[in-house]
Amino acid sequence: MISETILLIIVLAPLAGALAAGLLGRQIGRAGAAGAAIIGVGVAFALSCWVTYQLVWGGAQPFNTDVYTWFTVGKLSLHVGFLIDRLTAMMLVVVTFVSLMVHVYTIGYMADDPGYQRFFSYIALFTFSMLMLVMANNFLQLFFGWEAVGLVSYLLIGFWFNRDTATFAALKAFLVNRVGDFGFVLGIACVLYAFGTLDYGTVFAHAGRLQGMTIAVIGGHPWSVATLICLLLFVGAMGKSAQVPLHVWLPDSMEGPTPISALIHAATMVTAGIFMVARMSPLFEMSDTALSVVLVIGATTALFTGLIGIVQNDIKRVIAYSTLSQLGYMTAALGVSAYSAGVYHLMTHAFFKALLFLGAGSVIVAMHHEQDMRRMGGLRKYMPITYITMWIGSLALAGAPGFAGFFSKDAIIEAIGLSHRTGHVYAYVCVLAGVFVTALYSFRLLYMTFHGKERFTVDPHDHAQEQEHQDARMHHPGVLQHAPHESPWVITVPLILLAIPSLVIGWPTIQPMLYGGWFGSSIHVLPANDVLAELGREFPGVVGMFAQGFISPPFWIALAGFVVATWIYQFNPSIADRAERMFLPLYRILVRKYWFDELYYNLFARGGVKFGRAMWKGGDGALLDGVMVDGSASFVARSAQIVRRLQSGYLYHYAFAMIVGLILLLGGLWWWGLRA
Repeated sequence: MISETILLIIVLAPLAGALAAGLLGRQIGRAGAAGAAIIGVGVAFALSCWVTYQLVWGGAQPFNTDVYTWFTVGKLSLHVGFLIDRLTAMMLVVVTFVSLMVHVYTIGYMADDPGYQRFFSYIALFTFSMLMLVMANNFLQLFFGWEAVGLVSYLLIGFWFNRDTATFAALKAFLVNRVGDFGFVLGIACVLYAFGTLDYGTVFAHAGRLQGMTIAVIGGHPWSVATLICLLLFVGAMGKSAQVPLHVWLPDSMEGPTPISALIHAATMVTAGIFMVARMSPLFEMSDTALSVVLVIGATTALFTGLIGIVQNDIKRVIAYSTLSQLGYMTAALGVSAYSAGVYHLMTHAFFKALLFLGAGSVIVAMHHEQDMRRMGGLRKYMPITYITMWIGSLALAGAPGFAGFFSKDAIIEAIGLSHRTGHVYAYVCVLAGVFVTALYSFRLLYMTFHGKERFTVDPHDHAQEQEHQDARMHHPGVLQHAPHESPWVITVPLILLAIPSLVIGWPTIQPMLYGGWFGSSIHVLPANDVLAELGREFPGVVGMFAQGFISPPFWIALAGFVVATWIYQFNPSIADRAERMFLPLYRILVRKYWFDELYYNLFARGGVKFGRAMWKGGDGALLDGVMVDGSASFVARSAQIVRRLQSGYLYHYAFAMIVGLILLLGGLWWWGLRA
């Protein structure tokens, strides 16, 4: 059975590893720091698998308990506690498995980095923060984990703090997430206002009381409390899960080391928003308006951020924009109440996206930290394991029948097509178009990296630094000190272990998790909104779904993307340059990323600086110093100077003043007598 002790070990083992690597790094050395972090996450993974086994096959019931009371004020009591159901169990296994693979991979990738121990401490702490978030049984602990992953992501994105770009990217991620977190904490405050508690069980049990409840927000106009709560909570999800328009931080997070790119994009920070909305399904089911907003924003993110990936040449940024697009698919699924499909795609996506990022890292190591795909090509003969596993990850990402992404992505597309929620037509068009875009940038990455002619030369003299900042094109080769070669086993073994679920995980899981009620009471859907139940009634079985996948619209659309990418990047590379000139306005829009960065920089960053300078000069300088501080002192000085002149010390001045005063007094008495 599940015990409190087991759960405490799951969450505290990575924390112990982080503390050992961070505080005792010098004493235990590099191997000791890596070993402590890996053992901590390994223990958490093993126990997470055991907990999942108990819930699914061992007959254990969902576990909800408080382990520590933080404080009690009147009727409000806030706790640290655990809610372990099948949704939590799935997240525990995914988070700890991907994190374990990243930890092992880090041994090879960061081998020569002077911050080796510090990096292991950070990624173990990141895992602890995410486990606290997914295991929470109340909004307070959820918020703690929510903020902790944001803080550690800041440390990891800016890990190479001597690089200005990394420091800027870390600050950008931190500030953008503060915008989302402001809405998130307001949503939690509204939950407390509506229910008088922050405990999940109590809130979800009484979610029906939100029906018809209103609150005056602006100008006395009543707002649905359910809609307000859900929209504010979703603002937090938009920040963490990088939904338009709070998506701008995620591509820049590529400035961090590749292992943390995999961990952020696959299993931790960006999935927190998806998990949170699924966990809050009893609340979101109370507001069709909020769900329509979720649907439209998710679909917009799925298509328009994916388009940017087509014009990227940095191998990690292509994969980063694919993450944005896939997060949009998950969010769109949540918007049509297909919460199970959203978190199911979260699970499958975690495996193949971690595989793609770690594969990209393997390429980067082999290319001496070159990330521009225009300086690669022909790497398949040098890196066969990386090549094969990257193909598996890309096929899963593109939704090729039989691969992990096929089962989850097709379910999302079908659910959106069946839905009748406001915005579903727009969303359906976006997710179908996104299938073509995903296939195009996925196979473009493979062809530019592994196929075609070699666009690099091997020179024993290191001219790489001279080439680093040149605007290289397809025909401008890079220069390497020695030929690229396959990565060591600590890098390739995690690739192989991630490739296995990327290939096969959909087959045994699609039916129970989406159509067999696997999540049980973890997810609540109103009967009128249950599109997955409608899909389940027509589900042909996993083999039938695989067979039908070859005649479904997403397959033919993905095939079109594959054909276009093959035709251009495998056989006619010059077409890409001609297409760039032909569609130059569209190309510029995509390269400039719809000008979101410029807008935010000029409006908020530079605008904030100008506003601060105006307040400094006009408010602090002119008003506070000039009028209130210096002005009051000057007034006292001038007044004293005038009064000082009256105290001259001459007798005739005083006599004259007395005479004038006497005249004024007598004149006043005379005037008063006349009026009387």
